[in-house]
Amino acid sequence: MILTRARSVIVSICAIARDIVPEARRKTGSRRLAPLDGCPTRRSCDHVPVSTVVVILPTGTYRAGDFVEAGRSLGVDLIIASEERHALLGEGGFIPIDCADPRRSAAAIVEAGDRHPIDAVIPVDDAGVMIAAIASEELGLTHNPPAAVAATRNKAILRKVLEEREVPQPSYELAAPSSDTVALAEVVGTPVVIKPLSLSASRGVIRVDHPLQVPPVVERIRRILAVAGQNPNEPILIERYIPGKEIALEGLLFEGALDVLALFDKPEPMEGPYFAETMLVTPSRLHPEILEEVETVTARAVRALGLREGPIHAELRVDGNRVAIIEVAARSIGGLCGRSLHFGLLGATLENLLLRHALGMHTNTRREDIASGVLMIPVPSAGTLQAVNGLGAARAVPRITEIAVTIPLGTYVIPLPDGARYLGFLFAKADTPLEVETSLVAARNELEIVIIAD
Repeated sequence: MILTRARSVIVSICAIARDIVPEARRKTGSRRLAPLDGCPTRRSCDHVPVSTVVVILPTGTYRAGDFVEAGRSLGVDLIIASEERHALLGEGGFIPIDCADPRRSAAAIVEAGDRHPIDAVIPVDDAGVMIAAIASEELGLTHNPPAAVAATRNKAILRKVLEEREVPQPSYELAAPSSDTVALAEVVGTPVVIKPLSLSASRGVIRVDHPLQVPPVVERIRRILAVAGQNPNEPILIERYIPGKEIALEGLLFEGALDVLALFDKPEPMEGPYFAETMLVTPSRLHPEILEEVETVTARAVRALGLREGPIHAELRVDGNRVAIIEVAARSIGGLCGRSLHFGLLGATLENLLLRHALGMHTNTRREDIASGVLMIPVPSAGTLQAVNGLGAARAVPRITEIAVTIPLGTYVIPLPDGARYLGFLFAKADTPLEVETSLVAARNELEIVIIAD
């Protein structure tokens, strides 16, 4: 009876997802600009008229400046859709939206498109992907189906879809508020990883090694949901912990075909009880046959979900020869991590690549022939960030290319799993992935984070 109720939760969630996706208001023709004379398609021509792109920037995103700079480098007219006007935009276009209300926010973008043609709508973070999908569909632009995007935004729907298509993933159960969570954990088999359905960036994700430890952890996650402004009574995902290495795949979809941009190793173990990202290094050092399976499993997951266009970011576990999907997101890599990637002979940024793809321009997706990586600086404890010492010494470490502290001094910070932000990012480039990893660790060791507990 318990398991029947848990499974029925998935059906209810799927119905909710269908309800939030409105019937598209079909447009005749496309909002894309026509190709120039002599250019058979937009993908084969770099020289295009000035295009207008709406970029959805949730408040607090790290990436506003990178997208604005990419737009300027391409001569693109950027319109920012956000809860607040970004200072970097200056006097440029602005559409006020509420990322918590995708339908209304999409309508605001469509209304703007009725006044001035829009050629693409790009989400930056998870909070904008549903808005972009709905708005793009109504504007007649190349887009992912809203239902497919909705599946990536809810871990229960994601698991259900992948289960139906037999895509490798952890075994799982869903816990409603009235569920016997001990029994569910016993069915899944410990250790388990317990997750909220609606949060991202490892917020609220906790490993538990014994069934009797599950109930208090579930209650803790419900408190985290409440603080985050989410429904504390939403179902909670209980899934089997998969040991082994974790790998991230950054990809770009062209009419359903997956182009792999980068495969990132996570050299430092991701074993819990919490799962803060620490380091990403590319190219991967895993065996080529394993990497081929990573790409195959990711492509199967993307097809199962129905994603068709634009960036995807996938997280997978590799346990021996077994590869399993942990997450799939219909967006590019989060935070400032995209700064570790450059493409083509001129070293185009990831944001440049995404804008070109969205506009149908020729896109060179070959990554530069050098190893690169990023290290995220986690919040070590709760309190007020007083200082980040040792930045000069860290920057002097060989092969370190950039250090970005992204939280202002004086800010109250909270570590994972209760919090959701990183203090900053370290970047490195070298001839080999091992050199990148060594430099990132050495630079991190130079830093002293001063936090005053309240």
